[in-house]
Amino acid sequence: MRILLFLLLAVSLPAVTFSSQAETFDHSHSDFTALLEDVVVANNFQSRVRYSEVVSRRDELDGYLGHLAGVSRASFDKFSPDQQLSFLINTYNAYQLKQVIDHYPIESIKDAGSFFSSPWSKEFFTLFGEPASLDLVEHGLIRTLFKEPRIHFAVNCASISCPPLMAEAFVASDLNAQLETATFNFLKDADANRLEGDTLYLSKIFDWYSGDFPQGVIPFVSKYRPDWVHNGEPKLDYTEYDWRLNQATE
Repeated sequence: MRILLFLLLAVSLPAVTFSSQAETFDHSHSDFTALLEDVVVANNFQSRVRYSEVVSRRDELDGYLGHLAGVSRASFDKFSPDQQLSFLINTYNAYQLKQVIDHYPIESIKDAGSFFSSPWSKEFFTLFGEPASLDLVEHGLIRTLFKEPRIHFAVNCASISCPPLMAEAFVASDLNAQLETATFNFLKDADANRLEGDTLYLSKIFDWYSGDFPQGVIPFVSKYRPDWVHNGEPKLDYTEYDWRLNQATE
């Protein structure tokens, strides 16, 4: 029901008077970058998170989340498209961090859910003045408002097989380059994506969201990894998804 409400709002909200919050919001997301730079550990084309440090710096995370929660839908609608998408990606990633540390220590992000609710469907925060879930941010807003397949390599589900969490916030001024980097890096992760013989093994993300790649999964992938298709289109299969927490070794 919540997702349906946001879908209706996404297409039916009338024009609104310009809000001062749209002018004053920090689109550099500098507070989030300052935290990510210290807690994200890069390892080749993967990353891990020092969640114990996030716990110790909860006040910093909560302060940034407060800025996100303070944005009204009217203000959001006045953001540029790149500002909107950056805002939503950062919202997803920041609240995913919050969900982990609210249940920390855990072995898998799935441990943050319950028998009745997955961790992604839980309404544990407020967005635009309404109860919200990570599913709503990703599916009800990002994938509804933006036909951008590269977002699947930008939002992070706090699991080992997820595309790596970047050590910086997404920002409108550099969004295209960041999405390109996120996509390229994920496709260089041989644990998730690799060519073996004549079979191309890809992350299950490409299976779950195949409809988000209108030209087809292999044509999309070949733009970043032409070496995988230089002898013709390979057979396609998918790698096993590892839901263990993307926890850095302390």
